[in-house]
Amino acid sequence: MASRLASRAASYLRIQVTHRGFASVVKDLNYANSHEWVKVDGKSATVGITDHAQDHLGDVVYVELPEVGVAVKQGDAFGAVESVKATSDVYSPVSGKVVEVNEELSSSPGLVNSSPYEKGWIIKVEINDSGELKNLMDSDKYTNFCEEEDAH
Repeated sequence: MASRLASRAASYLRIQVTHRGFASVVKDLNYANSHEWVKVDGKSATVGITDHAQDHLGDVVYVELPEVGVAVKQGDAFGAVESVKATSDVYSPVSGKVVEVNEELSSSPGLVNSSPYEKGWIIKVEINDSGELKNLMDSDKYTNFCEEEDAH
C-alpha cells in the first residue's frame, strides 16, 4: 500500500521511481541462515549461494572451490566467493563428502550472479545425515529471514 502511494506521489511529482523486487527464493530448496541453498536429490545435495547473497555481494570475480573428496560439515566454511565489494566464506548447509565442484566457475565466476540457482551452483555433496536438513529453512522462512535482516 505504501509503495503504491509513493508511486502515485512520484508520478504526480514526475519523479522516476525504480522498484527493486525482492531477490528470488526458489520453493523446493532448503536455506541456511548464512545464505546458502541446498537442493537434495536422494543422498546427493547441490549447494550454492542464494540470489539474496549474490545481490548483496555485487559482481563476483572469483570463487574458491574445495577439492573433490574433501569432507564438509554443516555450518563450516568450505570455500569463498570474492566480489568487487568483499570476500565472503561459503558454508556447507549439510555434512558429507564433496563429490563434484562446478569447474565452470573458475573461468566464469559471474554465473553465481546471473544464475545462482542453476548454472552458478558451487559444489555437490554426498550427504552423511539427511536429518540435518531439519536445521535449515524452507523458502517461506528464508524469505522472512531476509526481510527481517534487510530491515536492520
